[in-house]
Amino acid sequence: MTKDQTGRIIGAAFGLVFVQANAGSLPTAVATPLRLLALAGFLWVTVFGRRGSGVPTAASESGTATASSGGPGTRFGRGYWYVVAAEALGLAAGLMVITRVLHAPQAAVGWIAFVVGVHFSGLAVAWRRPALHGLGASIAVCGAAGLVLAALDAPVAAIRGVAGILPGILLLASVLRPGRSDPAAAEARVRSGTLG
Repeated sequence: MTKDQTGRIIGAAFGLVFVQANAGSLPTAVATPLRLLALAGFLWVTVFGRRGSGVPTAASESGTATASSGGPGTRFGRGYWYVVAAEALGLAAGLMVITRVLHAPQAAVGWIAFVVGVHFSGLAVAWRRPALHGLGASIAVCGAAGLVLAALDAPVAAIRGVAGILPGILLLASVLRPGRSDPAAAEARVRSGTLG
């Protein structure tokens, strides 16, 4: 499996988790279709992405795709691991403050989305993939909005919708969106003269 395929599956998995974990706060008539659509998106990426059937995706540009070094394999590089370590520390420290100091567990989903969004900006730098800044900023804004809603004592469904479900949809859309491909593969096509 290539780094691109692995990255698409990772992005789809986290998108699925965001939706599944937060849809329960919505009415069943809304939550069930959202959960089923998220599951269908994940399965699409998993089944067709692993077959290399050309599933239309944008993960390599705007999801969790390849490292800065091209070629097949699933090694993401040292920069990836630094970003993931910083993300884990940021999540742990922030969630501890939110739950134990501020006693505001409803804000946790906002913090998680904010940190995940910032992590994409770190990946954009580590992997020299500027398109990841857009996805990261979008998810971070969702997280920040969720934190503001939590501070304003908004309903939990509103917080989870903005900071949980919307980031999940953004992640799934980033790996399903047509029109982009793996930059390393595109570069190889340019070098070989097969631009199709």
